[in-house]
Amino acid sequence: MEFTHLGRTGLTVSRLCLGTMNFGPQTEEPVAHAIMDTAHEQGINFFDTANGYGGAERRGWTEEILGRWFASGGGRRERTVLATKVYGDMGSWPNEGKLSALNIRRALDASLKRLQTDYVDLYQFHHVDRATPWEEIWQAVEVAVAQGKILYAGSSNFAGWHLAQAQAAAAKRNLLGLVSEQSLYNLMVRDIELEVIPAAEHYGLGIIPWSPLQGGLLGGVVRKTNEGVRRLEGRSAASLEEHREQLTAYEELADELGHEPGDLALAWLLHRPAVTAPIIGPRIPEQLDGALRAVDIILDEATLDRLDEIFPGRKTAPEDYAW
Repeated sequence: MEFTHLGRTGLTVSRLCLGTMNFGPQTEEPVAHAIMDTAHEQGINFFDTANGYGGAERRGWTEEILGRWFASGGGRRERTVLATKVYGDMGSWPNEGKLSALNIRRALDASLKRLQTDYVDLYQFHHVDRATPWEEIWQAVEVAVAQGKILYAGSSNFAGWHLAQAQAAAAKRNLLGLVSEQSLYNLMVRDIELEVIPAAEHYGLGIIPWSPLQGGLLGGVVRKTNEGVRRLEGRSAASLEEHREQLTAYEELADELGHEPGDLALAWLLHRPAVTAPIIGPRIPEQLDGALRAVDIILDEATLDRLDEIFPGRKTAPEDYAW
């Protein structure tokens, strides 16, 4: 496994981040524990979760699964850089969601209890809260840091100007501010190249891409559907038909290079500016084994150019749409 720093921090994390959203609803707890053990064995020390994971009827379930894994000992918590999130509604009563100082305090304490730990390494705002001023958010973070409950703060699903706004407010308080941004980013969806990635590079934030395979479309879906291995319905089927020509060309390139399509998609992200670690979210152990191959793939400029031809990217704004 390769390691890097998370953004401008001194925190060392693996180049792959283990996403746990499937744990509980789709992956039974013993299997989830086995996946996490394997991740540690393979050098993955960066785990991502959220307080709302577990499904609408059982929010917090995923954190509970991680908590019981940590509680089983063996240095599991100590060897893990743990990231969780706050924002989504955890109940129907007022102040059970968003980023008010009150909810941040309560949600953090609830996450710590479920996770069976006394601190979170990276506490992420799952979405921008347009109703709460940054002065209030950073005050709550400052208190939590002073209490030793969190070490770093990150964002998720922020626009570039939101990152600038957050960092300006943090600077007024002499705080470190955001150290990471978790965004939708993959070969097919490259919108954050307009402003989010340039902002992240400017402020020293590490990009943590989610959905690196675009819901499985970059994981060899054309071949799998042709062979009857996978069947798509609804929006996924429509998306496949819309992008079939691109995806076919992409899978042919992967075959030419001798890589699995999913490995190639992850490797491409590892070559992108500011990217710290794409999130892999295995439902079964075999999916984790496959993702690990991506770290060892080196893509030359000719291959990167061919990928850009198949899936055109975005220029930095404003040059993308103006002179």
